Amino acid sequence: MKYVLLICGDESAAEHADDGCGGWSEKMAERGVLRGGAGLRPPSDATTLRVREGEVLLSDGPFAETKEQLGGFCLIECADLDEAIEIAAAHPAAAYGAIEIRPLLDL
Repeated sequence: MKYVLLICGDESAAEHADDGCGGWSEKMAERGVLRGGAGLRPPSDATTLRVREGEVLLSDGPFAETKEQLGGFCLIECADLDEAIEIAAAHPAAAYGAIEIRPLLDL
C-alpha cells in the first residue's frame, strides 16, 4: 500500500530545513520502501489558486493561517499502516514536528 508522509512543523521547524534526514532516506531506500519525496520552500513562497465562478483567483502565501505548515513529503510503499507508522516514527522530523500519514487512493 502507498502512503504519503506529510512533514509538518511550526515556524521553529525552519531551523531544521537544511538538516537533511540524517540517513533516514538512505535507510528507507535500502529497505525498498521509499518511492520519492521532497522538501518544500517556505509558505511565504507559495501561491494559492482558487477558481470561483469561472475566475482564477491568486494570492501570495498559504491559503490557511495555521500553526503547523507543510515542509515536505515522502512517498512510501509498505505492507500496512503499522509499517507506515514505524517508518514515519523513524523520520527525524517526528522529533520536532508532526508527520501526517495518509494512504493514497488507488486509481
